[in-house]
Parts: sequence; C-alpha cells; structure tokens
Amino acid sequence: MKAYLDYAATTPLSGAVLEKMLPLLKENFGNPDSLHGYGRAAAYAVSEARDRVAGVLGVRSAEVYFTSGGTEADNWAVRMLGGGRVCVSAVEHAAVLEAAKLREGGMSVLPVTKSGTADMVALEALPSDTGALSVMAVNNETGCVQPIRALSAFCRARGIPFFSDCVQAAGTLPLKELAKDCDALSLSAHKIYGPKGTGALIVKKGTKLRPLIAGGEQERGLRGGTLNAAGIVGFSYALEYAQRDLEKNNRRAAELKALFLKKISVLGGAVVADGENTVPQILHLTPDKGGTELLNRLDLCGVACSGGAACSAHSALPSHVSLAMGRSEDEARRGIRFSFGAGTTEEEVLFAAETLINCYREI
Repeated sequence: MKAYLDYAATTPLSGAVLEKMLPLLKENFGNPDSLHGYGRAAAYAVSEARDRVAGVLGVRSAEVYFTSGGTEADNWAVRMLGGGRVCVSAVEHAAVLEAAKLREGGMSVLPVTKSGTADMVALEALPSDTGALSVMAVNNETGCVQPIRALSAFCRARGIPFFSDCVQAAGTLPLKELAKDCDALSLSAHKIYGPKGTGALIVKKGTKLRPLIAGGEQERGLRGGTLNAAGIVGFSYALEYAQRDLEKNNRRAAELKALFLKKISVLGGAVVADGENTVPQILHLTPDKGGTELLNRLDLCGVACSGGAACSAHSALPSHVSLAMGRSEDEARRGIRFSFGAGTTEEEVLFAAETLINCYREI
C-alpha cells in the first residue's frame, strides 16, 4: 500500500478543472493579445476568469493580476509593494524571505512566539522607515494561522501596506474575510487542485505597486509576458471549487488528522505536534529521533510526506520555521509534515500512522 500525505506540497489536478482548461489548450489556443478571433476567444476566457477570481475574493477585477505562481506573486509584492523597508515574519516562505533581501529599501524581520504566531509586542517596535509588512495567513510547514485581522489593523492605523501570502490559506480559510484585511495577497493554483505554473497577486486599488517583469503591456502594463490562458482559467475554477467546498473539506481533514494523532499516541511524548491554532490539513511533528533517516524509511515504505517546505526539501539546513519557534537546530532537522487532501482515505492515514510508528521504533 502507498499513502500520499503531502498535499501541502502540491495537489493532483482536478478532473473538473482539467475539463475547463481543455478548450484553451485545443480550439481556443490563441494568444490573448492577438486581435484575430483566436486571440479574442482566449482573451474573453481570461477576462471571465479574472471576474471569477474577483468574485470569489470579493475584490474588483482590476485588482487581480495573474502570475506564474505563488513564488512570483510573493516576489512581486515583497519587492515592489509600497516604498522603504519591508518587514517580514521570521516564518515566511523562502519566496518571501529571499525576495525581501532584494528589496531596494532593505528589510527587517518580525519574530514569532513559540506557538508560531507573529509577536505582536515586537511589532510595536517596527522600524520607522517600514513601507510594507508581510505575514503569511497559514504557515506552510506547521499550518499555524496568523492573526491577520490584528496585523491588518496595526498597519492601517499607521498607513503601512499589508501583504499576506495566502497560498496555503486558499483551501483552508474563507478568502473573502482575508481579502478584506489585506492590501495585497498571493495565491497559487497547484495547492488547490489546479495547474502548476499559475497563480495571482491581488492588489487593492490605491496601493502602490511597481512592475516586476518588463517586456509587454500585459496585466495593465505591470507584468509582461504572454498570459497562460488555459492555466488562468483552470486556476479560477480551482479557486472557486476550493472555497465552495471549504467547510466540507475542513471537516473531513480534521477527522483524518484526529485519526492519525490517535493512532500514533502510543509513542507518547516521543513525538510532539507543533504549532497552535493550526488548519486541519497540516500536521507538523517533531520526533525525538529520526530526521532524514526517518523520512527516508517512510518513503521506502510507501509514505509520501515532507521534512518541511517542499521547496527546501533537499536542503540539509534546519527548518527556519522551527528555529524561529525556539527549537534547537537538532530539533529543527527532525520535523516531519503530513498534510491531508481531498483524496486522502482513512486507510491511507492508518497505514501512514502505523508505518511511522514502526519506522520510528526501528531507529
């Protein structure tokens, strides 16, 4: 038997989403910027997709900018939103942390508590030249939900643009509520059963945004490059379906997570669940032994999970998220992330939990 429990890394493309994409890959394959019929058909599909995304989020269509994914959207916002220094939380995705290093105005880092949430006391000491704040809605490693409303209120009181990486939130939290509190937010299709290579940056009207990619007039002249019409259409439907089925999916994921935790409870305090106020789809554990060896054993036994973010899975460095939460370097190397999705079965969860128990005991 095998078990795929790495939905936080990527999800399979939904059949319903693929069906919506196929016309743009076959008969309506034109360049959306071409003036002939083929181009107009593709442009119309993109326009409809933009309206669909805006409707799901409760924003204006003109505030939706399509990108090649979450990483590009994060880079665009962190480097080009507002002016001056950008402050990023210590547990942000690498796409945010590395992009912040390239910002012309410089960067600062907001620490987090041991539970993984932004340190609101430290926030009061924000550098006076801060021109933007970036805190992700749901952490991709621990699943920890950040106090977005409080962070937004802080920024609005000071006239600072607030950006949130909502890539992991799209399938776990109500996006309309999040969108109300953000001046900008990023999304990625492949985390919600959409196509890889497609995402969006939402930027509210009145928020200063400079171009990241030059070379064309696409996306109101702010993001050059031929639009991926099929991917954009797929993304729009994936987002619509993810938000439509949110309650049902969250309830199911919570049941699977509880089942997994109950099964591995025989290990007692040898395996600690990390983070507080986490989404049901993500479970981050820190065993008292194992690390890469435990991950390799799980893989060989047919269990697909992660040592943290998939983007840094090949790194031997300890998790920066665990370190920021006060873990030692050794502990930060031992973390394991299991994530549940629409295709996860109880049989898979029980198999993965039993395999974890056996592999742990063999080390």
